[in-house]
Formats: sequence, structure tokens, C-alpha cells
Amino acid sequence: MGIRLGYKASAEQFGPNDLIRFSVTAEEQGFDSVFISDHLQPWRHDGGHAPAALPWLGAVGARTERLLLGTSVLTPTFRYHPAVIAQAFATLGLLYPERVILGVGSGESLNEVALGLEWPDGKERFARLKEAVTLIKKLWTEDRVTFDGTFYSTDKATIYDKPTQPVPLYIGASGPAATRLAGRVADGFITTSGKAPELYSETLLPALAEGAGKIGRTLSDLDLLIEMKVSFDPDADRALADTANWAALALSPEQKSGVEDPIEMQRLADELPVEKAASRWIVSTDPDEHVEKIRRYLDLGFTHLVFHAPGEDQERFLRLYGEHVLPRLRAL
Repeated sequence: MGIRLGYKASAEQFGPNDLIRFSVTAEEQGFDSVFISDHLQPWRHDGGHAPAALPWLGAVGARTERLLLGTSVLTPTFRYHPAVIAQAFATLGLLYPERVILGVGSGESLNEVALGLEWPDGKERFARLKEAVTLIKKLWTEDRVTFDGTFYSTDKATIYDKPTQPVPLYIGASGPAATRLAGRVADGFITTSGKAPELYSETLLPALAEGAGKIGRTLSDLDLLIEMKVSFDPDADRALADTANWAALALSPEQKSGVEDPIEMQRLADELPVEKAASRWIVSTDPDEHVEKIRRYLDLGFTHLVFHAPGEDQERFLRLYGEHVLPRLRAL
């Protein structure tokens, strides 16, 4: 499997029409894929956005020709019944053959509690994800599916319009249990950059290999996708300042735990200095420095790099990265 270089359409930061325009530019600049998160609420209330991923994927597919399109990630366990997701992505797979990927995860309370849903512990969230993935795959490959699970059920359900080959399913995870599940049942694995190096080398990738090994696969049988947090601009001050909008990513798990209101999340993020906000990002004016730091993830075995830029001028980023960084990465 060759290396893919993608673009993260920041649904928390931009509206749907802007994101389509950016995706068209990404295709023109040589990016291979576009991935979007599916949020009900963004990290920030002021200036935040949360377009629905499902209709947006259909719209951007119609405006592009070759980009792989996917979610990183969507939660098929609370706001959606898994069968609804199975139907939606079967339709997208028919509309855009071999161009659609379903990326799923166990979710965040920020997106679910606002609808009156009670947020369960990690054990239940994992069990729901595992069951949802099982049901989705059954609906993609079988007819008249009667499913009696702990959380979801169907009675002689059929997805009537589905592609010949099921849509690839990726699982996003930051812990070993869900990562082992990805290795065992998924076509790809999704995680994010900027965390402690040993998390990838000592926890996530070994867990992924363990899961894959249980069904006779290796890591080379999976697409290893990582969202790369990068801020690149010839103006060093601008590259640093752009990261402030995404300071919530630098909050510790303890700081974010139980925060279900974008206004409160924004308040916590705005208390961080810009240097702390930038800690999750590769911030540099030098394309060779970007390539050097990105290469560490390639050396770990990641095969699909999806670049997330924090600034407001996304088309500027896409042109600069397309001109100065992507060719260097492809030349490695």
C-alpha cells in the first residue's frame, strides 16, 4: 500500500460551502484524500461550525473527481442507529465507487449530551462501538439481517442499494482496546499526531499488530492513517498565532473530562498561552523541517497522512503545502 497525503476539512472551524471550496483546492494541489469530522457541537462556540458530515460528503463528492472522502471520525452509536450509517455509506459508495471511507469512533460527550443522552463510561462506549461495527458490516454483506444485540437490534433488515464491494471501514482510537479491535475487524486505523512518541511505538501500534495477528493479518494489510497537526507559513509569528484557535487540543484529558458545553470548552482553551496551544502542532516556516518531523511518523509505519492546518486562510495553506511540502514527502 503506497503513501497517501490527505487534507483534514475542519468542520469545527468552517462552514460547509467553505469546506467544499477548500476540498476542490486540495484536489487541484495534489492531495489524495479529504476527511471530515462529524460533530454536533464544535470545540468553540464563538465562530464555531458543525456541518453534518453525511450530506456534506455527498456534495463534495459531486464537486471532485478523484479524492478519497471519509470521516475521521463519526460516532455510529448514539445520535445514529448503526443501520442508518450502513445505509448512508452504502449510498455514498454507489455514488462515488472506491472513493468513500467510513471512519468511526466511540465518541465524545460534547456531541451527544446536548441531545439529552446520558454519557456512559468507556467500557460501555467501547462495547457499543464493537456492536455497531458488527451490525454495519452485516448489513453491507447480508440480506434480511435479524440482529439482537445488547444495544441495537434489527428485524429482517436489508440495505437494498449497496456497492459490490463494501465501503472500507476504519476505526479511530487512542487506547489499546479499540486499537486491537481495529486490527481485528477494520480496514484501517485512525489516530492523531503530537502525542508522546511512546504512545505510538509502545502502545497503539503493538496493539494494532496484536489485533491484526488474531485473524492472520499484519500491519501492512491495514491503512494506518494519522491526522498530522501542522502549521506552515513563511511568517513565523503567523504560523504560531494560528494554533490559538485550536488550543482545546492542548487541554489535558482531566481538563476536558465532563465538559459538554462549547462555551466552557472555549473558556478553558482561551486560558492557555499560545505556546501551549502550539504544543500539539508542527510549527515551522521551513518545509524541510516539516518533512523531517513528519518522517518520524512514516518511519513508525503510518501510510496515510491527513494534514490539519489551524489557520483561517486554508487555501493559502493548501497552496503552500502543495508547492513546498508534498513534493518533498513524495520524493522520500
